[in-house]
Amino acid sequence: MKIGILTHHTVVNFGAFLQAYAVQEAVKKLRPDAKVEIINYIPVKHFLINTLGWFLWYKNRQNWRNWGNIFRLPFTLKTERSKHMNLSPVCFTANGISKLGYDIIVVGSDEVWNYADPKSFNKIKFGHGIDSARLISYAPSAGNSDLSNIPESVSVGLQKFSHISGRDKRTVQLAELATKKKVVEVLDPTFLYPLPFEHNPYTPKRDYILFYYCEHLPIAIKQQIFDYAKDNGMDVIGAGESDTNYAKCTVNMTPFQWIELFRHAKFVFTGTFHGAVFSILNHRQFKVYLTNKGRIAKVGALLENLGIENRMMTPDYVFNLKTQADEIDYVSVQKTIDEKRTISIDYLKEALQ
Repeated sequence: MKIGILTHHTVVNFGAFLQAYAVQEAVKKLRPDAKVEIINYIPVKHFLINTLGWFLWYKNRQNWRNWGNIFRLPFTLKTERSKHMNLSPVCFTANGISKLGYDIIVVGSDEVWNYADPKSFNKIKFGHGIDSARLISYAPSAGNSDLSNIPESVSVGLQKFSHISGRDKRTVQLAELATKKKVVEVLDPTFLYPLPFEHNPYTPKRDYILFYYCEHLPIAIKQQIFDYAKDNGMDVIGAGESDTNYAKCTVNMTPFQWIELFRHAKFVFTGTFHGAVFSILNHRQFKVYLTNKGRIAKVGALLENLGIENRMMTPDYVFNLKTQADEIDYVSVQKTIDEKRTISIDYLKEALQ
């Protein structure tokens, strides 16, 4: 038995790396008899846009010392993929994937079904041109795609899948509209099994507040958080960010060192899906600030799914660790996660038979 995983594994992003690794490890645990690989499929347009975009210069946020760390991260992630992912030979087409001889191909996780995003929309990830393997999905997301205007290529492709799951309600609705079948809503793969972590040399010795891409946060709110940290003897750092206002430049690290930063943070502010995920996995108190339509959809769906919708920051938000240290009841949240994890693992186990 040979199983391939088709996902966004080359994106310069810690969450993208960890979701791909988590799918790989989940499949290996459920099918120890199989050869499991991440299909090293490189969609050239998406790869170039994502990689080149990483090197953009942000005025007033970066300096040349930070730039050196920024430049090195894509190479650090490439090394980590080689160490921790069972990568197939590189391929660029559906025919190249078919020639690798998989019995089952798992599509997902991440926004592999977001046809609203022109840079990443790819018919191959809907199964087009792949006729040599049985197709299943695990926790793909359609992002903020318009369900009233589903492309024919998406509907036709989804009908080729023997088992379909989605990471959020919108993706489930998409698949059910396209296939007229019942679709399972599952957890992001990073929830399925504990992921390893590594000691992080960037971890401050004193208490710290952690930011992870909380973009466009109003200056007054951000300054109030920094002032609170200073007044209470705390550091403020970014989880793999280069903002010169932080106590340290933490850009160039491994994904498992990135997890370590969440484990010890006293509070987390984020604007991304996996920033919220790893705050939850590490039972951290956190808030989210969302302006991007796609992130509003996917982070909002995650929070609703776990019953913690009140994590959104409002314009009048004031940070106070003493009063906000126990806002999330993680006993209740963990119970919900455990229930949904069982559903998710059972689905994947059945799909892989």
